[in-house]
Amino acid sequence: MTHNSQDKVIPKRAAVVVVGGGINGISVFRDLALQGVDVVLLEQRDFCSGASAALSRMVHGGLRYLENGEFRLVRQSLQERDFLLRNAPHYVFPLPTLVPIFDTVHGSLASLKRFIGLRSGPSRRSAIMIKIGLMLYDWLSRKSRTMPAHRFVSRKQLQTMAPDLSQDAKFGAIYYDAWVKYPERLGVEMILDTEQACPNASAHSYIGVEKVDGAELHWRDRLTGETGTITPDLVVNATGAWVDFTNLALSGGQENDTPRFVRGTKGSHLMIRNAQLASALGDQMVYYENADGRICIAFNYLGVSLVGSTDILIDDPELARCEESEKDYMLGALRFVFPEIEIARDDIVHVFTGVRPLPVSDADATGRISRDHSHREQEANEKRDFPVISLIGGKWTTFRVFGEEIADVVLRRLGRNRVCDTRRLKIGGGRDFPNSESDLDDWIGAELIDLAVDRPTLERLAERYGSRALDIARFCQAEPDGPLVAAETYSRREIEFLIRNEKVRSLSDILLRRTGIGLEGGITPNLIEEIGTLMSGILGWSAAELDHHTQLLREELGKKHSIV
Repeated sequence: MTHNSQDKVIPKRAAVVVVGGGINGISVFRDLALQGVDVVLLEQRDFCSGASAALSRMVHGGLRYLENGEFRLVRQSLQERDFLLRNAPHYVFPLPTLVPIFDTVHGSLASLKRFIGLRSGPSRRSAIMIKIGLMLYDWLSRKSRTMPAHRFVSRKQLQTMAPDLSQDAKFGAIYYDAWVKYPERLGVEMILDTEQACPNASAHSYIGVEKVDGAELHWRDRLTGETGTITPDLVVNATGAWVDFTNLALSGGQENDTPRFVRGTKGSHLMIRNAQLASALGDQMVYYENADGRICIAFNYLGVSLVGSTDILIDDPELARCEESEKDYMLGALRFVFPEIEIARDDIVHVFTGVRPLPVSDADATGRISRDHSHREQEANEKRDFPVISLIGGKWTTFRVFGEEIADVVLRRLGRNRVCDTRRLKIGGGRDFPNSESDLDDWIGAELIDLAVDRPTLERLAERYGSRALDIARFCQAEPDGPLVAAETYSRREIEFLIRNEKVRSLSDILLRRTGIGLEGGITPNLIEEIGTLMSGILGWSAAELDHHTQLLREELGKKHSIV
């Protein structure tokens, strides 16, 4: 079966089938393929379209997790953050972070009680506890850190730096983490890198696993209806918040025989277009507490301001969407820290929601549930001829090491040895891409010599695609091109390149994941029609198929992103 020019056929057998194409599943797929394992990845929707598309865009160690005593997780996350700064310099960047502090001592006892497990709910944190946390944060990242250590600022300095912040803030702390510009694109680039380097590896989107029959997995293409089977030696269940649902399908539908591994919590975010808020945030993230002590964030991202997030238990990830009460909560938290900034409901141009696949826990507060990752191994049984390894938890930041750990478990089962690691493996457009602004300026000047595009165009492409901008620029100049009518900063040939080369199968793939148009609040009926016409010509859709894809997109936009 062929979805478009770059897709491979789903084979009849494979040593390993990875079910789930979020960032952790992709990481396992990549790591196993690089060890020479025949591996197939099956994703029921688009790659990185679940929780991997709904993160807060932070690449961080998890300062808050120190309060739960998760030192190993924080140390590992900080190390992985620094690896990503080196391996994906086109998408991952340092992020100065400002913490407004409202209490000097008050709240210290509550923090200590949380640390030793005597208190679970959120509460305000004192300057003393924040100082201790940031000192630990710096110490845990001392071997790999590439950014400055934290520092405190006085109330006067804070008011000079951020005059729109609440005047009740007594101090400020500044520390550095990182942010990721296009997390969904990074996942797709890892897939493309892997398939190019490893001929026996293939990844397929919109393929649902229907059932298991002894040695065979039965799959169904959710867009075309095509069906088939694949026979694995082992299955990795990397479906995130859907892990238990997938295991139910892999157990023959016997719910009583299927243990529960995951309890999801919903995290929603707002994209806000408000000039005063954008000016107040500047080039830093504000990491602040709401009045109830829950942590919130806000920073400028893709021309708008990203605000988040919530943390609400949810049993069915299919029902995850940003409710009006969540919008009220996040807007209320903003008013608490920026009391003089008026933000209207109409300033929200996009919302997104994901479900964190946290381990089943008896904790009485979501903030106490571990953010660390783990796995469970289930052996073959009378219904299924192969073992299943289920991934549980996992922060976006730690995808590489989580994938490495699971690959090692699989390699042991297969009796194979590791032949390489990914700690210093550049990703996609991060390969041969400059690490500094000055180097980037020189790189663009040198590459322009052999290209027909102008400097602003190459700068824009480099911002979006890193060093892959060169391939896209050559594709754009090979035939007549021009800007999209409904999104003038993108060109027709640029979008065509993505459709032909990045496993695009639906309108939402382009508008929500291969580009930043959705997050920027740029989706309009005219743009949907324009992209639909372009995709129909490239993928050979009939008028009925185009109508179907358009309806699917509108339903997704309405349910998940509050766009009608």
